[in-house]
Amino acid sequence: MKIVVVESPAKAKTINKYLGSDYKVLASYGHIRDLPSKDGSVDPDADFAMVWEAQPRAEKQIKEIASAVKGAERLYLATDPDREGEAISWHVQNVLTDRKALKGVDVKRVVFNEITKRAVLDAIDNPRDLDQDLVDAYLARRALDYLVGFTLSPVLWRKLPGSRSAGRVQSVALRLICEREAEIEAFRTDEYWTIDAQFRTKERKNFTARLTHLDGTKLDKLSIGTEAAAKEAVARVEGGAYSVRSLEKKQTKRNPYPPFTTSTLQQEASRKLGFGASRTMQIAQKLYEGIDLGGETVGLITYMRTDGVQLSQEAVFAIRDDIGKNFGDRYLPNSPRMYKNKSKNAQEAHEAIRPTDVRRHPKQMAAHLDKDMLRLYELIWKRTVACQMASAELDQTTAIIGAADNRAEFRATGSIVTFDGFLKLYQETRDDPTQDDDENDRLLPPMAEREALAHDKTMPEQHFTQPPPRYSEASLVKKMEELGIGRPSTYASILQVLQDRNYVRLDKRRFIPEDRGRLVTTFLSNFFTRYVQYNFTAEMEDALDNIAEGTVAWKKVLQDFWKAFREAVDNTKELKISDVLNALDEELGPHFFPVDENGASVRTCPTCGQGRLGLKLGKFGAFIGCSNYPECKYTRQMTQAGDGSEDGTADLANGPKILGQDPATGLDVSLRKGPYGTYVQLGEKTDDNPKPKRASLTKGMNPADVTLEPALALLALPREVGPDPESGEIILAGIGRYGPYLKIGSTYISIPAGDDVLTIGINRAVDLIANNPKKKSAGRELGEYDGKPVTVGAGRFGPYVKHQKIYATIPKSIVPEEVTLEQAIELIKAKAEKAGTGKTAKAAPAKKAPAKKAAAKKTAAKKKPAAKKSASKKADSTKDPAQAAGDD
Repeated sequence: MKIVVVESPAKAKTINKYLGSDYKVLASYGHIRDLPSKDGSVDPDADFAMVWEAQPRAEKQIKEIASAVKGAERLYLATDPDREGEAISWHVQNVLTDRKALKGVDVKRVVFNEITKRAVLDAIDNPRDLDQDLVDAYLARRALDYLVGFTLSPVLWRKLPGSRSAGRVQSVALRLICEREAEIEAFRTDEYWTIDAQFRTKERKNFTARLTHLDGTKLDKLSIGTEAAAKEAVARVEGGAYSVRSLEKKQTKRNPYPPFTTSTLQQEASRKLGFGASRTMQIAQKLYEGIDLGGETVGLITYMRTDGVQLSQEAVFAIRDDIGKNFGDRYLPNSPRMYKNKSKNAQEAHEAIRPTDVRRHPKQMAAHLDKDMLRLYELIWKRTVACQMASAELDQTTAIIGAADNRAEFRATGSIVTFDGFLKLYQETRDDPTQDDDENDRLLPPMAEREALAHDKTMPEQHFTQPPPRYSEASLVKKMEELGIGRPSTYASILQVLQDRNYVRLDKRRFIPEDRGRLVTTFLSNFFTRYVQYNFTAEMEDALDNIAEGTVAWKKVLQDFWKAFREAVDNTKELKISDVLNALDEELGPHFFPVDENGASVRTCPTCGQGRLGLKLGKFGAFIGCSNYPECKYTRQMTQAGDGSEDGTADLANGPKILGQDPATGLDVSLRKGPYGTYVQLGEKTDDNPKPKRASLTKGMNPADVTLEPALALLALPREVGPDPESGEIILAGIGRYGPYLKIGSTYISIPAGDDVLTIGINRAVDLIANNPKKKSAGRELGEYDGKPVTVGAGRFGPYVKHQKIYATIPKSIVPEEVTLEQAIELIKAKAEKAGTGKTAKAAPAKKAPAKKAAAKKTAAKKKPAAKKSASKKADSTKDPAQAAGDD
């Protein structure tokens, strides 16, 4: 028997069908062991010795593989064809060796780029040994991430409370997002105007051209900066005699894009399909592992973690054949297209992502795939086929239109696609299309040089410069790839970790840094500058690539890194919190305290009027407080001053808004924003008034519209609505933790959304109470016994009479509606006597668990606190450096 180990059960099932009864294919379910999440798992002082621990969830798979391997002829390690796959195979072999399960067993490594019968059989026929260089590169990466996580994260927790873990690559990606946000905040909008003119040829065909020169001076983007300047330019170009000064026509070609790599697939899936990077990889994994086609499971795409843009010769010929059959020879270039990766950091020489069989057209796969799988497969199929199609051909025309007296010159461009080529099938989407793209899609009418043109009208248009856009998942992946940060298998996890730690959030598919993320980035940039530099991170990736290529020893790379990194960490031991606050305040001050329209800072404390607002650090993280603390105790959450929303809370970010004074007490009435919403408050918190009266705004209230009158009405709640006509009890209206309510006696009834707690009248209140099931079930009062009311009601177990906490069931012989006070008292006395003799209490033990179970329960209870402590410790992700070490 021959044993084959793959990662997933889906692959195992498919490959077992390909190989037949002489083989047994088992799944490892990914990594079977990892570094324990505790200090000391990597020991720099012991030549970077690493302690590995079998994953609890993987123990079952390990035992199954070990049992199957004993006595087997050969073990094939068939995990994914990349560094991570090589590492999984290395772990499996080491664990089996440690358990003495490989005696007499020949161990070989096999790789295949696609899960098809041909590819798998070819791999089995051409096995190799484990690639130790790839394993060493994995060990170095894992050790680096672990050491950064377990060394840097505690520094963050001590010096920047409220922070989560920091990671080697994730921190650099976060810096990209934060720096882009800072650019946007620092951006100052400039006004500019463009001047377009409409001309008419002698054939009476209209076209539009843009002013590029005025009185012999070339205009740049901001040359015409005001409306007055625009009107002056319009007046200058009017009335001139215009003609075609020059006309340039040329044929251009647009070549197809290379086939997909991991990063370009993630980018295009984000732009075209709206998929996040993680979602894209999840779907691609399913397409790679295969689907059922007529009783046979077949992988539809090649391996999806790759930097390579090359295609196998066999695949190229198949694609060209398909193009000729379905599009015609005109769409087939004379020779196959060959692509080379421009990135110097491209790792293993895998093929690009492509369909395993180009003849499986998306339309044919529609019946076998769900909606998202089909969309991603179609995207991959089209890009792959298009990469081998003929170039698109365009006729491009540029016309220069000049005035006879040289007062003005205009430029018009246009193009027409004369042959669509690959554009018939596929066109790449851009993150931020430019105006030039629109101009190039314009078609100019026929005209000749020196042809006189009629000037019909001039059209000035106002514009404003725009800040750089926030990163989308697509543009961030592209930027990381350009900088050499991370690798194909890491992009999705890096973006996910940033969101999981609440360092960033996605809004309209764009990354916005949270204040927590900006604080972490600022701290690292100031005190660990080297380790969040883009070039340093890229150089580390180069070093890891060199390890994979066998040109440098992995422990040498770790030694060089660790010595300098350890010194940087040691230098922070004497770092004072005040130093941290000063650095944060200096860099983030413009973010939290932007200047107003007059250029003045908004740092004056709104409470004492003298202190300066600044960043403070507390047990639970950073906040904004007054410099006059402890005399002034003003604080607020880290919210940008003036950064409000449509609910009208913009002014509240910088402190309370005084609405006026309470006529009765003379105290200020203020509008404030707290962690649970907006509220009004009477007076200030002082030693004499530790709990000033507060009242929450109702859901229908817009904070921007709240004035003194409704604020006083809220503070006066609960208010008397009026007496109940039946009982005479006073009905109250108020606001509680669950919203507005009415109260009569001990019964509370919620006020519906359409009614206002401040204005609801007695008639409406009585109607709500009368039709409320709680009021109906509250019971009919029969009279008093021992000075307390006796009521009759209906519960889930039938009708009853009630006196204080005693409930007595009404027997079937008595009609509940006709029960008298005397009958009720007798039933209550009987129930009380029964309870007093202990008969009711003795009935309960019959339901108790047997003695053995009770003893077990008692033992478990004794153990429970320790288990709880352990569980809570394990669940505290904010103090888990191992999570930080999991960037890659």
